[in-house]
Amino acid sequence: MAESAAVQQQERPRRPWVVGVSGASGTPYAASVVRALLAAGEDVDLVVSRAARLTILDETGISFRDGHWRDDLGAWLAQGLGDSPAPEAPAGLDRVRYWPAGDLAAGPSSGSYPAKGMLVVPASTASVAGIALGLSKDLLQRAASVTLKERRPLVVAVRETPLNGQTLRQLVALDEAGAVVLPASPAFYAGGSTAQQLVDFVAGRVLDAAGVPHTLYRRWRGALGGARAEAAGHAADGGSGGPGERVGAAPGRGE
Repeated sequence: MAESAAVQQQERPRRPWVVGVSGASGTPYAASVVRALLAAGEDVDLVVSRAARLTILDETGISFRDGHWRDDLGAWLAQGLGDSPAPEAPAGLDRVRYWPAGDLAAGPSSGSYPAKGMLVVPASTASVAGIALGLSKDLLQRAASVTLKERRPLVVAVRETPLNGQTLRQLVALDEAGAVVLPASPAFYAGGSTAQQLVDFVAGRVLDAAGVPHTLYRRWRGALGGARAEAAGHAADGGSGGPGERVGAAPGRGE
């Protein structure tokens, strides 16, 4: 029985989510998304722009290198954020395929490549402009354009502020083309106490938009103060709690 399941797993067609990481600040959002995709058993195709490599180095101290990408990715995903505990060692790195941003012959550059969709996180204004205008200056922009033309889910987690009129018009164009425009705006009203909880909230909303199940945040249950009450009970019980009860990251009314 176990052997049969293993054979089925090997024969399962690979249909990944493409994760594009642009040069905007906010690489912890991308790390949280990739960890959660792997935890959900999803395959991932990773595209890291040239500018994103500089941002990863600046925000984490990790050099993301083509020749050592698997080791660098493992170190990135295992890095803690601020005073938050380091995440558990990510499993399933063998389900990640990395494509250099300059490789315009890569799989995700073609509509015939079997991808589920694409998540651009974080998305800079430059990447927003390139995708909205169909420039395809690198693989990230090309893969996003392919995702739109094939009518697959595209989530653009824009992380810039303030936004000028030109960028706002480009975001409207992406919305009209079928993309989900998802500003990287963490919620605070649920009592989040760590930076990682706020990051996970945004990552969870990205995965919600893509329809991928996760346990990154505590969901809104219709009770004001519910998260604070649960946090108090959690502390009284000595910190025990089930998965998915990440206090301080519940979506709010109207989410």
